Amino acid sequence: MMGRTRSIALAGLDGYVIDVEAHMAASLPAFTIVGLPDASLNEARDRVRAAVASSNLPWPNRRITVNLSPASLPKTGSATDLSIAVAVLAAAGLIDRAAAGGVVHLGELGLDGRVRPVRGVLPAVAEAVRAGAVDVVVPTGNLDEARLVPGAVPIGVATLAELAARYGNEMARPASTDVVLPATRPRAEAQGLDLADVRGQDEPRWALEVAAAGGHHMVMVGPPGAGKTMLAARLPGILPDLAPEDAVLATSVHSIAGTLDPAAGLLTRPPFEAPHHSASVASIVGGGSHLARPGAISRAHAGVLFLDEAPEFPSSVLQSLRQPLESGEVVLHRAAGAARYPARFQLVMAANPCPCGRFTGTGEGCSCTPMARRRYFGRLSGPLLDRVDLHVDVRAVRRGTDDQGESSGVVAARVAAARGAAGARFVGLGWRSNAAASPGWLREHTPRPVVSVGLRSLDRGALTARGLDRSFRVAWTLADLAGLSSPGVEEFHQAMVLRTRGSFMGVAA
Repeated sequence: MMGRTRSIALAGLDGYVIDVEAHMAASLPAFTIVGLPDASLNEARDRVRAAVASSNLPWPNRRITVNLSPASLPKTGSATDLSIAVAVLAAAGLIDRAAAGGVVHLGELGLDGRVRPVRGVLPAVAEAVRAGAVDVVVPTGNLDEARLVPGAVPIGVATLAELAARYGNEMARPASTDVVLPATRPRAEAQGLDLADVRGQDEPRWALEVAAAGGHHMVMVGPPGAGKTMLAARLPGILPDLAPEDAVLATSVHSIAGTLDPAAGLLTRPPFEAPHHSASVASIVGGGSHLARPGAISRAHAGVLFLDEAPEFPSSVLQSLRQPLESGEVVLHRAAGAARYPARFQLVMAANPCPCGRFTGTGEGCSCTPMARRRYFGRLSGPLLDRVDLHVDVRAVRRGTDDQGESSGVVAARVAAARGAAGARFVGLGWRSNAAASPGWLREHTPRPVVSVGLRSLDRGALTARGLDRSFRVAWTLADLAGLSSPGVEEFHQAMVLRTRGSFMGVAA
């Protein structure tokens, strides 16, 4: 006797429809799962058996073999529990085989028969719809998330008994009639962070606006208490809403990471990730056994990754950012396969100028030796800083600096106008910000006098080839903010100032 249904296996954000087949043979009772299951999936045998018994359904005393096809694809996690249980019940004739055969089932089973929420429902349901399987059964806790996928017809179930009843078994019932499922957490309203809260710091505020308008990476260097963290935390508030494709990708990543609030719907605002400086490479880039999970750089996709006290991060963590900053994605290879995650984030770093934090350029009040200052700031390597477009000096706030600056709404309007100008310029090219423009486009469309000035800076060694292209990008952003059709020499000089000032703080004698 055979029973069949479907499920989804995820490898990163890529999903694959798998056929779940259950075969029963007249032999000594046994329960085997084949098809490259991992340890957590192999444990489904005990979860499924207990859930079936708790649902008042008879367990068939046969030799049961469950095959997850294609057998060459590694399967991980507990999201296949529900499909295995359905295939076994169909093979035993306890539910309608035809009704269950074409439906995709996702969910983890509890020993009492409850269907528990799982990670990655959004990309899994999206893959099911792409494969033509629009009918998807998910845990009730994931129902809001599944409804975010256009074209899907999700069905939420709380218990295995409820699902068996849907498929025609009227005898199924949960062992306990007073099962209380956890309620969906109410959406927490984020505290409003407004740029008007930052007093003084006109130049860093302007640099933050430039970073938002062009999607540029940024490093702020200054003494403790100068407002670096306040500025960085307010960057998402002046960024535009996510484009539809970015919203789907970012939401899918957070679904796999387990940080998604389904009741809040798709992520429409840029995410903000601020890991502690003790974070490991795996937590930042992504990692884990078997198929790797997304890290902070992927959770910050289409948003901001803020590294406070950046020189305190391990060197291995800082160097691991270099490749994602260029490619916009990260591919994590493990023995079980490779997982690909998007990682096009906006990097913002904050650093003190020296270990004591009081170096101002003259050395007054600073107890650090020149070697200590050089060693401290030297933790931010040249290749990493070369990928950062804006280097900003944030000076200490003095008494009397209480003038209130513009609000986030006013600045966000200018940022949106600049982004709109860039978007119109890049129609058909696939870019939405100046930071994403290719070097070839920049060399071809930047006015010749500006290119000539840039090449002379390259010849003098003032800029690297990468730095030249990034200075062109910042110049285009400055032109967009000023309402110009293209940058001039003045905008390029401003871009070079933004790229160089502050980057040598803490290394001066």
